[in-house]
This record gives sequence, C-alpha cells and structure tokens, in this order.
Amino acid sequence: MNCSYERKPMSKRVLILSSSPRKKGNSNALCDRFMEGAIEARHEVEKVVLAEKDINYCTGCYACKKNGRCAQKDDMAPILESIQAADVIVMATPVYFYSMSAQMKTLIDRTVAQYTKIANKDFYFVVTAADTYEPALERTIEGFRGFTSCLPGAKEKGIVYGTGAWGIGDIQGSPAMKQAYEMGKAL
Repeated sequence: MNCSYERKPMSKRVLILSSSPRKKGNSNALCDRFMEGAIEARHEVEKVVLAEKDINYCTGCYACKKNGRCAQKDDMAPILESIQAADVIVMATPVYFYSMSAQMKTLIDRTVAQYTKIANKDFYFVVTAADTYEPALERTIEGFRGFTSCLPGAKEKGIVYGTGAWGIGDIQGSPAMKQAYEMGKAL
C-alpha cells in the first residue's frame, strides 16, 4: 500500500500593529497589503490600529512588577494578550524626524508589564517616510531592534521600506506595496 499525502503548511496567527495616526496613511496601506497576502496564504490575521485605541503612556510606577499587570485601565491589556498569542508580529510606523511614531513608542513602553512573555515571535517592520534614501530610516529600524532584542527568541524576518511617501496615498503603486503583499503571502 502506497500512502502519500500533501502536508499543508501550518496556519500562523499574525498580528499587525499599525501606528499611523492617519486612517488612510501610507504605512497603514502597507499593513493592508501585508494582511491581504497573509489572508490569501490562509493565515489568521488581526490588525490593530493604534490611533483608534486608548493607550496611555507608561508612568514608570512598576506596579506591574508585583502582579504582572499594568495598573492603568485602558486598551493595552487586550492588545498585550494579542501580542502574546501571535506567531508573527508586524510593527508599522510612519517615520517622524527619523524615529517611530509616538503611538508605536507608547505601545512598546507599555509592554513592560509582560515583555518577557513575548517570546519566540517572528517580526516584520514596515516604515514609511518622505525621504527616498532607505539608510536614512535605519534609526527607526534600530528603535524596533532595541525592543525586539529584549524579547526572548525574537526573530527579525523582513523590512518594508516605503520611501518617497509624504502625502496620503503616495505609497500607492510603489514597489513597497508589492513587497508588503509578497511578505504576507510568504509567511
């Protein structure tokens, strides 16, 4: 008896964290393309638009050291649960003065309550900027790497550079749109 079967790749849980304050912003458009590719590849995808959430700044009170939970009552707790449950995390930001948006930095700071439990994740970074010179965006990427270097087993898997995108919609038709889709599809 000859038994053969086609093994289907395992579906992954993908969490996309979009920090654009503009609903139709360029980094958000790249998130949507990544999501389309991941859905086409039959992965489970959740997208969180940080500008639509109430996430307060970390106050450094360290109440979380006592019980592993932040003392603040806002939208961060369910987002942190989604981060911990995900296999793949996409972190997307527009670049402001060669750094990440305040929304993304606030989210990163608020993971302090349970950051050691954000383990063994694959990370993709999506950055958009008016600048057309990719190396100029490395400061932003290094900011992401500063975060992921603190996480056990974090693996950087890819970066989408959405350069030359200042106004809403400038990213449409750029190579970055195809790259984001292909990265999502290739998970």
